[in-house]
Amino acid sequence: MSPAATETRRTPRPRADALRNRERIVSAAREMFVEYGPEVPLDEIARRAGVGNATLYRHFPDREVLIREVVISVMSRTTERARTAVAEESDPFAALRRFVHEAADERIGALCPMLSGAFDADHPELHAGRDQLEEAVHGLVERAQSAGRMRGDVAVGDLMVALSQLTRPLPGTACLNMDRFVHRHLQLFLDGLEAPARSELPGAAATLDDLRSTS
Repeated sequence: MSPAATETRRTPRPRADALRNRERIVSAAREMFVEYGPEVPLDEIARRAGVGNATLYRHFPDREVLIREVVISVMSRTTERARTAVAEESDPFAALRRFVHEAADERIGALCPMLSGAFDADHPELHAGRDQLEEAVHGLVERAQSAGRMRGDVAVGDLMVALSQLTRPLPGTACLNMDRFVHRHLQLFLDGLEAPARSELPGAAATLDDLRSTS
């Protein structure tokens, strides 16, 4: 047996209960970051997840590691939503519409406040997750525009800016009631994306490079 195979056998796989605890922590952190912002006490996250503080710190030694895992999780789930929409919707604009509403349910707008401050936005896993999400969304937009179903004077960056702004939560329980308007306002935005265009947009389309240069 080769040394590599021996090393693989010696590396213990995470136990099922440990994986469940990790998923519960990430899910609870995602909810609480949306509700209260990324500075919510970690012991409150542990309490909501139903685990002890020691368990939380065993998986996530500090706040930045936990925030990064939540961001990666949101991007991964949102990417999968985009791919599923393409696979299951024959109408390219219906796929785009479905993705936008489902991305809102994933609370993708909550990523903005998480990425501020001293957060390491250059982590390789974050870059990989972002590239996959951008590729999936670009495919949605390109299909809709090629089919003549989406106005041609907008770019992927325009979609991501609007989606982020319209779904970005305002931390604090007093703001949670605003959620009931999100899908209504997203539909108004989507109506404005359909071709033929009803107006001329000011300025230039926002590209993904534009978004990266200002982040």
